[in-house]
Amino acid sequence: MNDQETTIHIEHDKDGQQGLIQAYCELTKIKLSLLVVMSTAVAFVMASELGIDWLAFLWTVIGTTLSAAAAATWNQLFEQKRDASMARTQNRPIPSGRISTVHAFVVGVLLTYGGLATLAFGANPAAAGVSLLTILTYVFVYTPLKPRTTYNTFIGAIVGAFPPLLGWVAAVETLSGGAWILAGILFLWQIPHFLALAWKYKDDYEHGGFTMLPSLDSEGELTGRVSVLAAVCLIPLCLLFTSEGVASPLFAIGGSLLSAWFTYVSYKFWRNPNNTTAMRMFLASIAYLPLLFILMLFTREYVNFTVTLTGTS
Repeated sequence: MNDQETTIHIEHDKDGQQGLIQAYCELTKIKLSLLVVMSTAVAFVMASELGIDWLAFLWTVIGTTLSAAAAATWNQLFEQKRDASMARTQNRPIPSGRISTVHAFVVGVLLTYGGLATLAFGANPAAAGVSLLTILTYVFVYTPLKPRTTYNTFIGAIVGAFPPLLGWVAAVETLSGGAWILAGILFLWQIPHFLALAWKYKDDYEHGGFTMLPSLDSEGELTGRVSVLAAVCLIPLCLLFTSEGVASPLFAIGGSLLSAWFTYVSYKFWRNPNNTTAMRMFLASIAYLPLLFILMLFTREYVNFTVTLTGTS
């Protein structure tokens, strides 16, 4: 083999490795998994009133990342036929043939065992139990119901509310009021977030055999109304989060203002349902959650600072 052939072979191997890495990222829905990990990490910090165990925090983040990736992999395994029939998903790794079904199955098994073991031994068995419940519900309840009922969005939102519970129990081995309020925030946030996508891609979802609310609501009136109701309910939950003593009054104010803005964007979609207003609602949801989490962390520090001053006065 001459130098030119060697160079071509090396470049081909690099392209193959990069293509496999890209396929793994798509198979595990890494961007969506990061949102899951973010909510778990924030819950862990908010629950740690007596100080953060950073080693347990690290293992919780790693275990949650692996578990979220596992759930996404199993989901794509079960939905490969529907994915192949939809323009938005037909290029995913399994339907496109970049990763075989057997390959994806092995990846799913390894990720599941890795995630559960990491949480069990790095955090505590309760955290691993919540993770297992999340994976099982996502794969065996939410996924089969997607083509059968419009309530799949709400069931999926329940599953999406589990990660904060995981983070909370990983930190303190129990669930208090703050954990359930945080889970409620995640539940409500997901409704306008996913309904926005369901509206934009309603024809594609219908072609794939999924029963989504916008597919049965051609005018968008009900889809918009549900989105507004979910968004407006975020305001009292922000107030409750402060009343539980988890965050300072600054969070009640800031969180309520953020939720009011999100409600307004959802209202604009309700009054004029189209792809433009739907994507504005989707982008608002993408901005809302990180901003709310940042506010939580900031006001948590404020609460701790206030308690310290009071204790030393």
